[in-house]
Amino acid sequence: MDEYIRRLAEGSLKLYALEKELPPEEAVRVRRAFIEAETGASLPAVGSFSIGIDRVVKRNIENMIGAVQVPLGVAGPLQVNGEYAARPCYLPLATTEGALVASVNRGCSLITRAGGADVRIMRDGMTRAPVFAARDVPHAREVVAWVEGHTEEIREVAESTTNHGKFLGATASVTGTSVFVRLEFDTKDAMGMNMVTIASQKVGELIERATGVRLVALSGNMCTDKKPAAINLIQGRGKTVVAGVRLTDAMVADLLKTDAETLAAVNYRKNLVGSARAASLGFNAHAANVIAAVFIACGQDAAHV
Repeated sequence: MDEYIRRLAEGSLKLYALEKELPPEEAVRVRRAFIEAETGASLPAVGSFSIGIDRVVKRNIENMIGAVQVPLGVAGPLQVNGEYAARPCYLPLATTEGALVASVNRGCSLITRAGGADVRIMRDGMTRAPVFAARDVPHAREVVAWVEGHTEEIREVAESTTNHGKFLGATASVTGTSVFVRLEFDTKDAMGMNMVTIASQKVGELIERATGVRLVALSGNMCTDKKPAAINLIQGRGKTVVAGVRLTDAMVADLLKTDAETLAAVNYRKNLVGSARAASLGFNAHAANVIAAVFIACGQDAAHV
């Protein structure tokens, strides 16, 4: 190990190249020891994990030195009355926020006592929006017209890249000489970002050939991916879900220790008026911490929260 650490220190060996000379597990150990030596930090806990190194270093991370752990709790049961899930469910929550799991658990109890949450998927479409550079405004309008008139050709090219995804449609927008084409796909049970990105690449190349426009970026930020955006709230991205539950005043008083009138007043002044005054995109108390805890627990990309 000392020889590799010496080479890393002198710069003749790069951190990312360790796996070329060592088995993945040993490369992680050497890299962690080097970071400890360079920074003076002690990282024994980082080196204690059960993740399969061989898999993650090939697919999920570079320059791995170990893993961090987040406490995992569970809330429930939560009665869900949906089309695809109609049963009591338990919610895994990974968080360091004290009282979060307890609060969610209380909400689950209230919803279940009320007969469960009625849940429906209203829309299901993952999007990617390439941006193109047109020569001028008339050319940009021609590109939009071509996209609108060649839906089936776009569908054929998009679906040739996947055995699972289905092309749902394309919406073109123009700002100056920039043309944004928001492509929408049914990705079935997968989130499908790789799927739609690969399909969008082929569609982008088709639009380039057919119109003479230049593909600038596969994501033109009208998707919109990993950023708060009104277009996602209005048009949807991924699964748009609506859920509802009917509570009695007695239930609110028993479990939430307040009354329905007070609860409604807080919701109005805080979640509606306060959020509007702040120009917030999310009119809620703070749903992000619950969603982030579920995402982390289930191995999803927390950046989407």
